[in-house]
Amino acid sequence: MNTEDLDRKDLKGLLFIRDAVFYGHKTPTLRAIAKHMGYLSPRSAALLLERLEKNGYVQRTPGGNLRLLKNVRVESFPERTIGIPLVGAVPCGLPLLAEENIEAIIPVSQSIAKPGAQYFLLRAVGDSMDCAGINDKDILLIRQQPVAENGQKIVALIDDAATVKEFQRKGDHVVLMPRSNNPSHKPIILAEDFMVQGIVVTALPNFET
Repeated sequence: MNTEDLDRKDLKGLLFIRDAVFYGHKTPTLRAIAKHMGYLSPRSAALLLERLEKNGYVQRTPGGNLRLLKNVRVESFPERTIGIPLVGAVPCGLPLLAEENIEAIIPVSQSIAKPGAQYFLLRAVGDSMDCAGINDKDILLIRQQPVAENGQKIVALIDDAATVKEFQRKGDHVVLMPRSNNPSHKPIILAEDFMVQGIVVTALPNFET
């Protein structure tokens, strides 16, 4: 999706909002937008958001946050990219990719999100996989698939809740192994009463300051 319908100022504001949602995990305030844009009043930031809504780039959620609707592709993204949904906290009972869970659509290079598969981005929670290079609040690129091989890091759905663990099949049961120095994390032993949602392709560090 190009951005020909935006002027340079509006594009600058859109990229600021995108980075705040993706890296900062929250919608920026009108004052923060105004400060970044050099506006003297938050009213100017509100008008910017109205223009972005009108052009279909953002949508206000019932909770007052902003959801990015378009894959922002500008000259700063010279590689071919694909828009991938970023999933926030997953309430019990809702599918992982239900609309209520999607915070933004983020452009990801096709060199890592290879064509021919479906992907989503998931925010990691906790330290149960820190020894495997997955830290709290990292953004995980997940390739959707219903099966896994031993040693792969997966997203599993157990009792309507998502968890990221290492997959190990032991005979007629499965063990979801944490990889952490924290002794509070224990292996989860399962029969077939769970679902593999996908495989962790890579972890992107949390850039929140």
